[in-house]
Amino acid sequence: MHDTPDRPTTSGTPAAPPVVVPDTMRAVVARRYGTSEVAMIEEIPVPTPAKDQVLVRVRASSMNALDWHFVTGTPYLVRLVNGLRRPKRIIPGADVAGVVVAIGAEVTDHQVGDSVFGECFGGGCAPYLAVRGEYVVALPEGVSFEAAGATPVAGLTAVQGLRTHADVQPGEHVLINGAAGGVGTFAVQIAKAMGAEVTAVCSTRNVEMVRSLGADTVVDYTTTDIVDGGPRFDVMLDNVGNRTPAECRSMLLAGARYVAVSGPKDKNWLGPIPHLFRTWFALRRSGASFHQFTTSFDTEDLTYLAELLASDAIVPAIDRVIGLDGVADALTELGTGHARSKIVVVPDSPTQER
Repeated sequence: MHDTPDRPTTSGTPAAPPVVVPDTMRAVVARRYGTSEVAMIEEIPVPTPAKDQVLVRVRASSMNALDWHFVTGTPYLVRLVNGLRRPKRIIPGADVAGVVVAIGAEVTDHQVGDSVFGECFGGGCAPYLAVRGEYVVALPEGVSFEAAGATPVAGLTAVQGLRTHADVQPGEHVLINGAAGGVGTFAVQIAKAMGAEVTAVCSTRNVEMVRSLGADTVVDYTTTDIVDGGPRFDVMLDNVGNRTPAECRSMLLAGARYVAVSGPKDKNWLGPIPHLFRTWFALRRSGASFHQFTTSFDTEDLTYLAELLASDAIVPAIDRVIGLDGVADALTELGTGHARSKIVVVPDSPTQER
């Protein structure tokens, strides 16, 4: 074990006692591409923060579809970013909530002992994580680590889809396709916070959960076809990509915005790109605009999420809490495209059902 010194203090002010950080830790590691069998628990060194990083004692992270894509290396375009033959990002978990235990020499916005949450390029499925200081913000008072750990990637995706790309206005009619997943459960609540009227599409087992999030109308796609004579919308946030371009066009009003968060999980080089291209082409002459984006970190958006969490305008829907031993099974579930709400990872706890 080694001590991590606190930030230098002014003369006469006693320094806080050093935080003892172990030299090694148990973490989920995927050193090659594959399905859940490649995610193994290993004993690895605790990272040392670079000059612009903070070392966070991870209290909670969560699983996202992003983790499945990086672990499997599909669509194969992912490998252009993450390594052609072997992954560069070997520890899943792009969300983090925890306590700062060490800081780099150039970090000025955080101190040892701060509770923070934010987004990282993997590493959340481990007890310690080094992340750039600008990628985490203060954890709001009264918000749990589990709630904060469930929020960043899915919450930022929903915010950027609805606020940045769809520019949702109060009173507009918003359709959330795939409302029971990680992004969908946040999107329902964020759209309501923006003053929209929300129609949410999900399966039978998720109807009551999605309704409890505040959706004005919940459509069970197993019993009702929203396309057939259904209402038309100002915004469609599509988390699934299971509708044909013609069907998407038929559900949108003139001047509507179609925002694609995800598409079919085709395991090939192009993945959902052909489907997205066909949808873009179909909407060109419909009077609706097409928006597809990759979620990017934005401090303002993360701060906005912190405010929504603090005010209870959003309450993360958590399906269950797992330990590191449950990550492989969670990856398998994400790969089906039918994961329910958020799966939170607490590195020091065994898997437990909720």
